[in-house]
Amino acid sequence: MIRSRLFSARSWPVLEGVGCWTPLARVFPRPRRLLPQHASPRLLSVSCADCTKHQEPPSKKLLSEKKLKRHFVDHRRVLVRGGRGGDGVSCFHSEPRKEFGGPDGGDGGNGGHVILRVDRQVKSLSSVLSQYQGFDGGAGGRKNCFGQSGAVLYIQVPVGTLVKEGNKVLADLSHPGDEFIAALGGAGGKGNRFFLANSNRAPTTCTPGQLGQERVLFLELKTVAHAGLVGFPNAGKSSLLRAISNARPAVASYPFTTLNPHVGVVHCEDHQQIAVADIPGIVRGAHRNRGLGLAFLRHIERCPFLLFVLDLSVPEPWTQLEDLKYELEQYREGLSERPHAVVANKVDLPQARAQLPQLQARLGREAIALSAATGENLEGLLLHLKELHDDYVAVELERGRQPLRW
Repeated sequence: MIRSRLFSARSWPVLEGVGCWTPLARVFPRPRRLLPQHASPRLLSVSCADCTKHQEPPSKKLLSEKKLKRHFVDHRRVLVRGGRGGDGVSCFHSEPRKEFGGPDGGDGGNGGHVILRVDRQVKSLSSVLSQYQGFDGGAGGRKNCFGQSGAVLYIQVPVGTLVKEGNKVLADLSHPGDEFIAALGGAGGKGNRFFLANSNRAPTTCTPGQLGQERVLFLELKTVAHAGLVGFPNAGKSSLLRAISNARPAVASYPFTTLNPHVGVVHCEDHQQIAVADIPGIVRGAHRNRGLGLAFLRHIERCPFLLFVLDLSVPEPWTQLEDLKYELEQYREGLSERPHAVVANKVDLPQARAQLPQLQARLGREAIALSAATGENLEGLLLHLKELHDDYVAVELERGRQPLRW
């Protein structure tokens, strides 16, 4: 009689990091020789083709929060729905030796509101989603228990947000902490306890919760900054903002490099911060929506004082100031009369420096001649900017209003 050969699990190679290998039952006739199973039996293959077959496809890498907020968004269409109210309950009191306990169904909770709230830390509408749904209220319970009301859903928006429904302006959120109820939550349903009356001692009626308010709102941001850089394309506004602040707008040798407003903060010695907005270039006829047009003229409305940036290297640079003031005045009356300073940029070029005396004579006032590329006379601009800011703060305090702070 030939003794049958029994295979031992130790004679098989062990693959580390692959998993627990369990041999088939028909190979081992004696169950006591089987290895302990710590996982479901499966066949393993060391071939690369089979390994890659069972691998999950790599998921798409999500953008970081910093990259999501890098793009400036100044308008957004938002669909908001208030939370649905909870349903009422129809039930009766049940207790030993109390046969007719009566109805005790409680009312449902109210749905949560959706509220827009101004947050000073938010600078753009890029974090605002296209849809918001409020929290639903809880259903009523036995023993006259009311359902829990839905929590309030807050949407953080930046300072200077206009809320529109169609062509109607619903709210102007221009101060930190301002709130606006975008959508009301639905009312909770009534339980059968609510319908108890002398004529009906055992009501079975209950009502469902109501749906929340649904609205389509248009959010429009008017950049709130202390100073606005106003000028034609290629005047050097972005280069100037990069030179006096930590903002990094795109700079190139072609017009309309800046397609979105950028806000830079200038730090002063007395711990004050002056916000300067780089408005995209304005062209002649912008008040008729030419070029970038009305899309960015609205950002100048909230600036208490302006900086007109002129390109000193072009022929007759003094005509730029007249055209810029005309466009602002046509867009909104009195906008060009705000406190302002005239900045003559690109003084480092020979042809520009030669036109500086003629520009001073034409304007009848001193223009701040500087070069954003080389940093020449930036100190003079910062001193004048500080004077404009101090005058603005003094005027706001005299009127009993709190000045804008960054």
